[in-house]
Amino acid sequence: MMARWNPQDYARNSSGQERWATELIAQLGLKPDDSVLDVGCGDGRHTAAIAQHVPQGHVLGTDYSPEMIAHAAVAHADHANLAFEVANAAALPYQAQFSVVFSNAAIHWVPGPHDGVLKGIAAALKPGGHALLQLGGHGNGVSVIAAFDEVRARPQWAPYFAGFRFPYGFHTVADYRSWAAAAGLEVIDAQLIPKTMEYPDRAALTGWFRTAWLPFIEPVPAEQQTAYLEEMTDAWVAANPGAFHVGMMRLQVSLAKPA
Repeated sequence: MMARWNPQDYARNSSGQERWATELIAQLGLKPDDSVLDVGCGDGRHTAAIAQHVPQGHVLGTDYSPEMIAHAAVAHADHANLAFEVANAAALPYQAQFSVVFSNAAIHWVPGPHDGVLKGIAAALKPGGHALLQLGGHGNGVSVIAAFDEVRARPQWAPYFAGFRFPYGFHTVADYRSWAAAAGLEVIDAQLIPKTMEYPDRAALTGWFRTAWLPFIEPVPAEQQTAYLEEMTDAWVAANPGAFHVGMMRLQVSLAKPA
């Protein structure tokens, strides 16, 4: 089931993702005439920032969520070198169209192996092109997952999660090295990077749970989700006393397509 994204709610509760994307864009080494594919562009904020770096080039932002793409297309219509369209990161349809592929906090939404993702990125790149990806990696958000697992197992909530499958692809460096080689891509660098999500108060933490962990929430009927999220937040706070800081693990991969 595809998550039903709320672009406005996501924008209010995604400060961490925004900070990480800004850091990642600075590492791209963009040239003014680059053609860039942003895989999993979300509401398009970062895609628009990339477009400002390539005034003689063009940028395409793709996302699996029609709601996000519709929002992005309207919100950033003033950029002449920027376009958006719905596309599945697991089956990208592009052929040698881009000099750069970028992705931040998105590809881990593809469950299972990511060999198809990397084959699509390889196909989308022009010879000599490069890609920079950052996504949730092995060990990402373990405290959040533990709290959700605890709460969804309770008798009130368990019936809604019958048949539930882990929805994310949190993988290792070795996984990505293997899949990249099979796709014909050179791994320039690949590493797991510990990071911390920091929230000023309980309400902000709950807002992030609500927007960033949708597969653990959407099985619950809408009228009960507020109560469920309060129990989830209670469980996380009980297991993690002190500041509202959540340990995360990012997998960052730099790739090149042979010329």
